[in-house]
Amino acid sequence: MALMAGIARDEAVALLKEYNKEVFHLQHSFTVEGVMRYFAKELGYGDDEDFWGLSGLLHDIDFEMYPDEHCVKAQEILKGHGASDELIHAVASHGWEPPGTDFVPEHEMEKVLYATDELTGLIWACAIMRPSKSVQDLELKSVRKKYKTLSFAAGCSRETIERGAGLLGWELDHLITQTILAMRSCEGATA
Repeated sequence: MALMAGIARDEAVALLKEYNKEVFHLQHSFTVEGVMRYFAKELGYGDDEDFWGLSGLLHDIDFEMYPDEHCVKAQEILKGHGASDELIHAVASHGWEPPGTDFVPEHEMEKVLYATDELTGLIWACAIMRPSKSVQDLELKSVRKKYKTLSFAAGCSRETIERGAGLLGWELDHLITQTILAMRSCEGATA
């Protein structure tokens, strides 16, 4: 049975832009949308690709305006705009960890969102350090080298990334490699 979002992509983009104005936050949302679409296809959930994409697109809907209520305010916003309970759970569960929400990532899609959200930020930080400023020529070795330097992209929680890999039952290198490939598939994506 296909997952239903309760909201169309064009509505979701308008909603995202209503609550987010900074280019960085918007680009991060479009990147995570593309990453989620990639994983939906790769993991055999192609019928739910739109749902996976919307969960990535809207995952930080409340972060810019309500950083202290992140993943909590999102539930109210999404419910008020007709989002399904499944989409609300998916978005809220990416904030699972103290002092986050009580929504635990259950579905494989939620685990992927949880695992890749922080990781996309770290990978992007690695990419912009390169002459190409692109993920197209970025390799695992480069990311692993920067990953070990905790002061590099310090806002990207290694603990969350590693917990996410564990939730999926994946080795960290596999998660990083697959996320690089996912980001290559959608680099530069916008509304």
